[in-house]
Formats: sequence, structure tokens, C-alpha cells
Amino acid sequence: MADLQNAPSIPRRLLITGGAGFIGSNFVHHWCHCYPADRVVVLDALTYAGNRANLKDLEGKTNFRFVQGNICDRTLVNSLLNEEEIDTIAHFAAESHVDRSILAPDAFVQTNVIGTFTLLEAFKQHWFAYEKPAHHRFLHVSTDEVYGSLQPDDPAFSETTPYAPNSPYSASKAGSDHLVRAYHHTYQLPTLLTNCSNNYGPYHFPEKLIPLMCINILLGKPLPVYGDGQNIRDWLYVGDHCTALDTVIQKGKPGETYNVGGNNEVKNIDLVNLLCNLMDELANDLPVSPSQKLINFVKDRPGHDRRYAINANKIRTDLGWVPSVTVAEGLRKTVIWYLTHREWWHPLLSSDYQTYYQQVYG
Repeated sequence: MADLQNAPSIPRRLLITGGAGFIGSNFVHHWCHCYPADRVVVLDALTYAGNRANLKDLEGKTNFRFVQGNICDRTLVNSLLNEEEIDTIAHFAAESHVDRSILAPDAFVQTNVIGTFTLLEAFKQHWFAYEKPAHHRFLHVSTDEVYGSLQPDDPAFSETTPYAPNSPYSASKAGSDHLVRAYHHTYQLPTLLTNCSNNYGPYHFPEKLIPLMCINILLGKPLPVYGDGQNIRDWLYVGDHCTALDTVIQKGKPGETYNVGGNNEVKNIDLVNLLCNLMDELANDLPVSPSQKLINFVKDRPGHDRRYAINANKIRTDLGWVPSVTVAEGLRKTVIWYLTHREWWHPLLSSDYQTYYQQVYG
């Protein structure tokens, strides 16, 4: 892991978009814990996956502010940058679920492309007005899905892998990545771009694979596994991702892209079996035991990428960051979190969520 204690000591004033979502809220907690003197302003639209309860322990703190609003609202973004004298944007706000992008791609283009464009334009104007301070940064948090799909023997994605997005979600993220790159190249805007592998950990919305499996096991519901379950993902514990992003902000070179991976390639069916074993071990009085009885293979989703894998050599060699949490350690932490935070996830299983679930899994 990078030695953040020796990073340049620059008091920062951050605008964190999407800071009430999964990765965003974990990053907000990380930053507020590591840099209590810094000003942190969270901007979040609080759509279905944004949850202000994720930040409840920070409410009322002197250096923290929450603003409900949309990143496409240029007037609001301008006002926040100016009145808060923001020098760093950490941009997490995004529509991020492939299944939802297949059902309704409109929101993905609006938020991921138009929203990112709005932030870039506002930050460019703000940066120019301050006469281009050297310490200002625009961090854009993206995904490995922009690179497309890998065959079993293909080398892992690197920062020079050509883009080949295969879903409306990944295409919209690719578009936002290209905008970020172009704004650095054209205007010398001090951008930083990261492409990460699949995250997991606390505050993960129940529609995603790991929390879905944990919650369905607790409820005795089927565990839907797409296709043959042989799709492979590289899993990154969200706490590790936060330290990587911290390192990129502190030490990254403007205009550069850094891939962030967990070095944990796992087949989907193997991951589900690991979760079943952990739930059988750690949970009491499960409705169905062993949990593997609940596994249910369902029709594969359209354009389902076969494998993702991240080559994170650049961030390791250039910035000194490496992941510290193995998939076994991270999954155990995550399962325990969901077992002990029923009051967090149970209200999220709303009628809208149930309608979505039925649309996807039937």
C-alpha cells in the first residue's frame, strides 16, 4: 500500500459526487477519517441506490456538508464550486448496473455522459477563474467494463487496452472517460482517471451480486446465477479501492489513467458457493440449509461479458499502491456486515425493487 503519510500535506476542499452511493460513501468515510481537517461536500441526487443513511454518522460535523442535487444541474454545481472554494472533485456519481442499463439506457446516457460533461465544464471554468492552481484535481472514477470482455487466456486489461464496451452502461462510462481525457488534452485540465474492477463491501445496494446472494440466503429465496456461472470477475474490496483513489489524488500525475484491481479473479458460481459456505457458518437459523440448495441458474443476460481482469502494474510501480485484502478476508467482512446491518438493507427491498427484481429474474 502507498505510504499516504508521506504524501504532500495539502489541505483540500473536496466535492464528492455520488457520495451517498456504495463506493462514494465508503470513500467519504475514508477521507473524513484520514483527513479530518479537510472540507468535504457531498452532492448526491439520492436516486434509488443513493442512501443518505450511509453518511448519518458524519451529519453535523463542522467540515462536512451534504447537498441533494443532480450533477447535470450546472447552476448548482457552479454555486458549490464557488461558495465552497472547491479544489478537488472526486466524481463517483453514475448509473452503474448493467441489468438496469439494458432495461432503460436513457438514464445512463444522461447521468454518465451529460453529467460528467457538466462537471468538467464547471470545473474548467472554476479552475481558469482561479488561474489554474497546480494542486487542483478532477478525479473520475470509472470501470474495467469499458474494455469489453476477455477470453480465458487473454492478458488482463491494461491502461492501453482499446475500449470495446458491450452494454449501454459500459458504453456510457466509456463516453465519460473519453470526455475526461479530452478535457485534459485540450484544456490541460488536471484530470485523473481510474478504471476499477468489481467492488464489494459495506453499503452495497441489494441488486448487485454479493449483497443479493447474502440477502436472499437470509430470506430463503433462490440465488439467481446467470447462464452457466462461469463468468469471471476480478473482485476488489471497497476499502482497498478507497486507499487507491486517495493515492491517485495525492500522487497521481494529471492526465494519467490508473487501473485498480484486487488480484482476485473468481468465477461467479465459485463466488456464490463461497458466500453460501460463509453464510452457513456465520448465520443462525437460516430458512434453507445448506444454502447451496437455493442456487438457481437463470437465463443469461444479453451481451454478458465473459471475463474481466485488471493489470494494476502501473499504479503499483508508479504510485506504490497494492491491494491488502484477499477475497476470503473481504467476503467474510462483507457477510458479517450484512448479517449485523439488517436495519440498513431491509428497507431497501421496496416495491420498486421487487418490480425490478421480477423484471430481471422473473
